This record gives sequence, structure tokens and C-alpha cells, in this order.
Amino acid sequence: MPRFFIEVAYDGLKFSGFQKQENAVTIQSEVEQALSVFYRRPFNLTGASRTDAGVHAWQNFFHFDDNIYIENVKDLYHLNRIIPFEIVIKKIFKVADDLHCRFDAVKRHYEYMITKTKNPFLLNRAYYFPYRLDEKKLIDSTKVLLSIKDFQAFSKKNSQVFSYKCHLSSANWNFENEIITFTVSGNRFLRGMVRGIVGTLLNVGKGKNSDADFLKIIDQKDCSKTNFAVPPYALYLKKIEYNSSLL
Repeated sequence: MPRFFIEVAYDGLKFSGFQKQENAVTIQSEVEQALSVFYRRPFNLTGASRTDAGVHAWQNFFHFDDNIYIENVKDLYHLNRIIPFEIVIKKIFKVADDLHCRFDAVKRHYEYMITKTKNPFLLNRAYYFPYRLDEKKLIDSTKVLLSIKDFQAFSKKNSQVFSYKCHLSSANWNFENEIITFTVSGNRFLRGMVRGIVGTLLNVGKGKNSDADFLKIIDQKDCSKTNFAVPPYALYLKKIEYNSSLL
């Protein structure tokens, strides 16, 4: 049976995360509902990256198998009229029958945005953090992330995973006027991982923790020492990459 990918983008603020949950409004539940209303049949989607409640995405994917006929321009217009304004269905396209939107993704890119000054235009878009940061310490500690493989320290408790191993290909800070952005790319990310990394690194930059403390948190693999207490609304899933020959 043919397999289709659905590309979506969304403002995650009002949703209880990406993946479908019982008695909760999620990105998946809203997309499935829109598809079911328009095509008049049930849909059960598989998601690519399970962003947490409040997290935004410029690009995320679902896949489904069906013999459905899709007129892309016309269907997208009607689907986007049905679905809440905070979600946009950007594309629906056929892929190889065995391409899995989650397991065949080769790289994911995230960005976390921080504002040093109070800015009403960045409300629920960036983390207001008016504290002085030691940029050199922040950058030096961040470099460590590229040499480690086990990220258990940055995975929230009760994460249902078989492995904490991840490979980060890049992790950088950009300081531009009053806006600070942390960008990170890797093959996979654990539940709460990016926010845990950002929060713990901010403790280093703020002087609350030392470089040695940061290394100790990583070595001990104890998430109780990790700072997850940074808001989800400043986190963006920017892009998911696949081997282009499979698409």
C-alpha cells in the first residue's frame, strides 16, 4: 500500500504535545481529525519527532499508508481550513513504501531562543533571561557535548527508551544584540533533552555551576542534577533531514 508523508508546522503553546494522548488535544489528534473529516475515513498517523507540550515546530512529519487520491493544492486548502490556525499542513506527498518518518530521519535540528530584555513581541516565543552570562564559559562547556555519547543526564525520568546514546553533530550559541540562540543538531533527542542541556548550561554561564559541575552531571548520569526548568515555548524544532534518495 502506498505510503504518504505529511509535513506540518505549528505553534505548540496550546497543545499537550505532539503525540496523541487520551483526553488531551495534541498536534497528532488535530491532524488526524482534520484528515478524517475531509476524507471521511479514520486515520492513524505515525509521527517523526515527539515534541513536548508547548514546543513549536517549523517542520515535523507524519506518515500513513492508504490508497487515497490526493489533489495537493485543493486538499491542502480545505484541510487547513478545518484544522486549528496554530497548525499548518504544508505538504502531503508519496514516499517509498518502507520509509519511516521517525526511524529513517538522519538528523534533527533544534533552536532555543532567549531574550535578555523584556520584549512583549517575544511573549511565548523566547525565554526572558535578564541575567549576566559568561559567554566564554557557556561556549567552552557546550563543546563538551560533541564528545559524549550517553545523554542519560539530560533525559527526563520515566523516558521509555532502550538507549540514551545520541550523536550531536553541532551545538552552538549565537549572541546578537539582546537575542541569544542555542542551536543543536543530532541524529536523535531524548525526552526533555534540549531543554535540559540549555537550562544546565545557563547555570554554568550564570556562575551557579562550574565547568567541573557540568562534567560531573554528565558523568553521573543523574537527571535530578539537571536543570529542566526552562520554558518549552522558547524551543523550536527547525528541520528534520532524511536521505534524499529515499524521498
